[in-house]
This record gives sequence, structure tokens and C-alpha cells, in this order.
Amino acid sequence: MEGDAANRWPRTMTSSQHIYEVRPRKDKRGVNLISDALPYSPLWYAGPNAISNATSFAKFNSRSHDAVIRVYDEAGNVIEIHEQADEFREP
Repeated sequence: MEGDAANRWPRTMTSSQHIYEVRPRKDKRGVNLISDALPYSPLWYAGPNAISNATSFAKFNSRSHDAVIRVYDEAGNVIEIHEQADEFREP
């Protein structure tokens, strides 16, 4: 079911939405944070809190935009989806 949920989200970034992917590194030394919104993508995170640190950075980096953060496992399946609505949008 979670794999189906990932297919519903847009795969390209719009001007008001940032899309992030947190994927395990092939060398099994942490995770990569990947996004077109990042000037130096991918960013590498390691350690026991790598996924949490990567998602926190993505949320902080997108604090003035809508954001979708997908966390993948080694098999390429989506295991978590985080959505962040624009908190600074005027009514």
C-alpha cells in the first residue's frame, strides 16, 4: 500500500513544492538526501540518526514551501512519507 501511495505524488518539483528523497547509500554507510531543491545534491548523512537528520534538514530547508519527503528502504520501497505545508503562506 505504501508503494501505491508514492505513485500518487508528483515526481517533479513545482515552484511551490519541494520533493525530497532519503535513500540508503549503496555502500551501506548512511543515507543520501536527494532533491532538485538542493544546490549540492545529494547530501550524505551517517550514524544512527541519519534518516531523522536528513528529514529534519529537508523540513528546515523547505520551511517556506510545501514539501514532500519520501524515505526509501534498500529495495526501493517507500517506508515513510512526510508532508509539510507552507507555514508562511498569507491567507
